[in-house]
Formats: sequence, C-alpha cells, structure tokens
Amino acid sequence: MERTTEDRLRAEYFHLLPEVRLVVDELETEVKHCILPILHDLHEYERVEIESRIKECESAVDALRRRQVGATFDKEKPELYTLTKLNDLAGVRILVFPRSLMPKVDEVLKNRFPSWTPDPVPSYVEEDPPLALKYHGFCSVSNKVRAEFQIVPMLTGLFWQVEHSAIYKPSPELKGIARSLQMRQRTQEVLDELKDFEKEFEDLIGIQYENVK
Repeated sequence: MERTTEDRLRAEYFHLLPEVRLVVDELETEVKHCILPILHDLHEYERVEIESRIKECESAVDALRRRQVGATFDKEKPELYTLTKLNDLAGVRILVFPRSLMPKVDEVLKNRFPSWTPDPVPSYVEEDPPLALKYHGFCSVSNKVRAEFQIVPMLTGLFWQVEHSAIYKPSPELKGIARSLQMRQRTQEVLDELKDFEKEFEDLIGIQYENVK
C-alpha cells in the first residue's frame, strides 16, 4: 500500500528531529547570551523569560497543509512537500514585562541575527502595532531546519497559552465558537485590556520615579 503524503511527512519529521533539537538548543543558548546584559539591569518589577519548544509532528504536518491551496495536499505530487519549508520547527519565545522592554531585546537580537527575516504578528486592527515581533532563519548547526524567535509582551503570551488550545487550535466541538465574530471581538478586547493595563502601570511607575527624584 502506497504511503500518503502525511505518512511521508511524518517519516521526514522523525528523520529531522535530532537536527531540530540541535537547532533549538543553539538558538536558546544564543538568545540567553545576547540578552544577559538586559537581565542584569532589570528593575525588580521587570521580567524577561525565555521559553523554547520543538513543533510536534502532527502540528508540523497540519501547518504545512494549511499553507497549500485549499488547505490540502496534492496526492499526485507528494514530492512537492517537505517540512523544511516551515519556519518554526524549532522556536524560542522571549516574554517581557512591561512591553517597553521589547525594543531593547529586539535591538540586541537583530544585531546578533542580522540576516533573519522579520515576520511580525499583526494586530487584529490593521493600524495598530504588531502583537509580537518574530524572526526566522538558520542557525549554524543546520542549513535545512529553520528556526524562529518571538518577542512577546508577557501578558499577551500568557493569554496565548490559553487561547491556543481554546481558539487557535480548538477541539472539533469548539471550532464553531472559535470562528465566531463574537469570540474574535472578545479576544481583541482582552488583548486591548492587557495593553492598557501595561500602559497604565508604566505611566504610574514613571510618575513614581519622578516624585522620588
């Protein structure tokens, strides 16, 4: 029995997995080294945390499928498809609080990875700044496996951890809820409130430091 495209991609995933692990370890180490001066200079209320992850097999296959016309693979041309076209088999997320730390982290990482391609996560509202900064490229240990790092406001990132399974990749019985206009609107409201919370906090911190001076 001939293997399906999905089966071929699953086999490729486990063939690539040792290389993916090397990539994520290198990227995490490089990111930690780059932002070490920032970590040493944080105020007590500021936080920077680093999370690394390897994309799971089925998630990788689904991600590649979604990029195809009609979100389906051409069964007659399985050779067209490879997981090495994905930008995020290996990934690192840098969570920062407050979000005013994002430019500092962004600057040092852009200097370290100047050839990496920017791909910011857009806001739900077109004219608003991106929800997160994102870049992808190759590490020195591999010329096949692309990696990605994200710089994300911490409150947004923590909300995404909940939103990911409930809305972004919901179980079949929740797909109707996830696609509803009302839920998209509520999601945007949550993100706006988190951003407003951070702005208010930073404004008050600034006033407090001015009073101390």
